[in-house]
Parts: sequence; structure tokens; C-alpha cells
Amino acid sequence: MSEQIWDIRLENMRVGYGSTVVLSDIDALFPAGKISVILGGSGCGKSTLLRHIAGLSRPMAGKTLIGGQDLFALPPKGFRRLRRHMGMLFQDGALLGALTLEQNVALPLTEHTRLRREVISAAALRCLALVGLRDFGGYFPAQLSGGMRKRAGLARALITEPRILLCDEPTSGLDPINAARMDQLLLDMRAHYPGMSLIVVSHDLASLARIADSVLVLREGGAVFQGSCADLSAVDDPYLQSFLRRQNPEGECSQADETALPDSAVRAALRTWLDN
Repeated sequence: MSEQIWDIRLENMRVGYGSTVVLSDIDALFPAGKISVILGGSGCGKSTLLRHIAGLSRPMAGKTLIGGQDLFALPPKGFRRLRRHMGMLFQDGALLGALTLEQNVALPLTEHTRLRREVISAAALRCLALVGLRDFGGYFPAQLSGGMRKRAGLARALITEPRILLCDEPTSGLDPINAARMDQLLLDMRAHYPGMSLIVVSHDLASLARIADSVLVLREGGAVFQGSCADLSAVDDPYLQSFLRRQNPEGECSQADETALPDSAVRAALRTWLDN
């Protein structure tokens, strides 16, 4: 990897889909060579923001500055060149079921380079070895556990040795042991590629404590905090403290809506159906 490292800066970002605004007025800095975590509740816009950082969607307003370059102001060729330096781990690994792990990991090189097949194969197996899957290159995704598929997705994201690694919920759906293993892999990648900048979307508090150098917290269409884990723990904001302690915020009560419950006719019909 080149010795040059890039930070990522968002300036007055507004993102959404169609005319629907999901997040607005986002100003954030993701430091070069560090692991930054985007934290927040389900549906707050974490993955949406990550898609815009990756250049997969164009923001409604604002700038995405990568190494000082405005991603969406670049000409098409420059835009494509910059995005080649990004790797992305999707939530479910996003592996192709008809390809082996080795073939999945090799896809970026197979599709975009003219390297010899044996060179590409060696690179794919080397990346699988990095994530502890060297002996599973000939397996298909359906033959492996969810944690192994995520690790294979990480290997594919790393095969081009990107300067920026984007990870969308890398520990979601994993048991505590595999979640800790994924956290350690991300820390290992930071050590193995010291110039790489990582941005991780998560709501996993245990993972946050293990890996985060910097934290951006999203809530209700905006950013409510950016800083270190230590700074986040010291904030006296009631919502943030409730989030970190996994408590229901004061004043937010959960009450069953009687109108949403089945009426007597529905219950009677269900009993008849279940008993026959």
C-alpha cells in the first residue's frame, strides 16, 4: 500500500432517497489511519451515510472530501480512480453463491485487471489466510457459517489493499465469540495496513469499546456527537447515556396499542383454524 494516507471529511452533508431526507447538516472527520465508528439506533441512517461516503449514492447537498478531494466534484475518470482505493464489507458479506470463496475474493482482480490466473489465485488465498480461511478457498458460501462468510467478504474487500475500508455492521448476527473475532480482525487489519482508514457502522457497544478510535453518533436526522470513546462516556446527554447503558430513555414508555390487537372475531377464526 502507498505510504499516503487519507482522512475523510464530510461538510454540511444532506443525504436521503428521492425527496426524503434521512440526515442533514452532517459535519464529521474520520481520521486517517484510524478506526472510526458510526453509531446509532436502528434506522437512524448509518448505512445510508456509509453508502454516500462510498460514492454509491450522491448526496443531496454538501461535500465528501477524501484526502482533500471532493469525491462528487471529480470528473468521471477521477471519480472511478478514487473509488478504486475503497474496499467495502457489506452486512451479509454479499458473496455470490455460485462461486467458491477463492473466486469471490478474487473478483475485483478478475474483473478489473489482466493479471495471470495463478497470480490472482495466490492473492485471493493470501487474503483468505489473513482472515483465517486459507483452507476454505474451495468451499461455496452456502457451506459456511455466517461468521465465515463475513470474514470472506472482508478478504474480498482487502484484496486491492484499499486506503479506505468501509464496514457495514460487521458483527451483526454473530454470536459473541465470532463478533469478538471480527473485532480482532479489524484491529489486525489496521496493524497490517497502517495507512488504511477504517469506517465501521455499528450499534454493537462491545465492539465500539474494543475497536473505536473515533465515534460519530447519529440520532433523529443528524449527528449528536463526535469524539473519542472516552469523551462519549463522559457526555451527560440523557439519550447518549441511556444508549450506552442500554436503558429506555426517561419519559419513553412502551404501551400496547389496543387498536392494534386482534378483535374477538379474528381470535375466534384463528382458534377454529388452529383446532382443525
